[in-house]
Amino acid sequence: MKRNKFVPLIVFTLLVLPLFAHDADIEITGENRYKSLRLTVPVYNASHSRLIDLLIKDSSGEAVPYFINSSLQETNTSRETYPLILTDSYIKDDYFFFDYKLAEERNSDTIATSIEFTTRNNGFAKPVDVYGSHDGINWAFVQNDTLYSVEGKSKLAVNFYRSQKFTHYRFRLANNLERISFETVNLVYSVKLSEEIWFIENFIPAFTVETKDKTTKIIIEGLKNLRLCDLTIETDSMFIRNVSAPAGIRKELYYLTINDTVYNDTTLPLNRHISRDETFTVTIDDGDDRPVNIKAITVRYYADDLIFEGRTGETYTLEFGINSVKTAPVYDISRYKNEILKGTIDILSLGEIRYSEPEPERKTFPLKIIFNIVIIVVALLLGTLIVLRLKK
Repeated sequence: MKRNKFVPLIVFTLLVLPLFAHDADIEITGENRYKSLRLTVPVYNASHSRLIDLLIKDSSGEAVPYFINSSLQETNTSRETYPLILTDSYIKDDYFFFDYKLAEERNSDTIATSIEFTTRNNGFAKPVDVYGSHDGINWAFVQNDTLYSVEGKSKLAVNFYRSQKFTHYRFRLANNLERISFETVNLVYSVKLSEEIWFIENFIPAFTVETKDKTTKIIIEGLKNLRLCDLTIETDSMFIRNVSAPAGIRKELYYLTINDTVYNDTTLPLNRHISRDETFTVTIDDGDDRPVNIKAITVRYYADDLIFEGRTGETYTLEFGINSVKTAPVYDISRYKNEILKGTIDILSLGEIRYSEPEPERKTFPLKIIFNIVIIVVALLLGTLIVLRLKK
């Protein structure tokens, strides 16, 4: 019965044994602390569909923490400035008033997000109340704020809580003993537009064409695990056909040459579809027409970068393609990824991939058969032991 203790160990070992694993070298270059490695099509094809099996190791074999980045935030600032001119200034109830209006009349609304001032005065801090008007007669309170210029530090702008459309502005200052005056006053419209820039790569895959039953099937290789953006057909055939792909993707594509003018749309959007199979099939409905001559296919896909800290001059290794991995590694570096992405990152490239999966033409003893044989042998041994004990 002591032999039974080895059975779970044997089964466990066989179950967790990796079916295959691949690796490639990463030459660490550049002077910056953090490095970026763009994943290539072969890596996607051989990895787990959710990229949970990726592992970076340094020259000593230690795992290197990383995070996956698929896009960058790009911020653009739009800014318009509208000068104001002084129309009146006066004192009332111990308050000093300054009335301004737009220097130039405009046919459309003037939207402002702030008012900016310049002054030669220094050494002051003044509360200011801001009013707005469309005619210079009826005034509405906008907000209050503080302007100051003290010991080299200054705040000479009023940022509105919400955008304003007034053409006239009034500023009320209390106890203006310093006789503060403004050289220029400008309305400002400033807005920041953030855009997420995705990493999109393209490549020309291998494909075969099959024509049958009034349809043309384009069978494309190398798209497994890619987040597909779109697919473009290169052809010299004139056509207008319905083209479809998995996941209900369908669109009418065309290529027409009329009076020496080319009209074409041969790009099929793939809507981030992820192919789980070794091949990806696109179907063209030919009807009663001749099949379209497919000269080439271009595929665009959404790519990912691995961001990690690397020591320049060393060679690291990317390992992937291990089927036994169930969850992705979680590293602390992902918690401060936003700060890392604000800095300068060195761009690296992946070396040649080494495939350790057995070659298809080589005759190898399948792991599944080994597993079954071991189970049968163990079962026979256990059965024999039971029979012997019963005889006793």
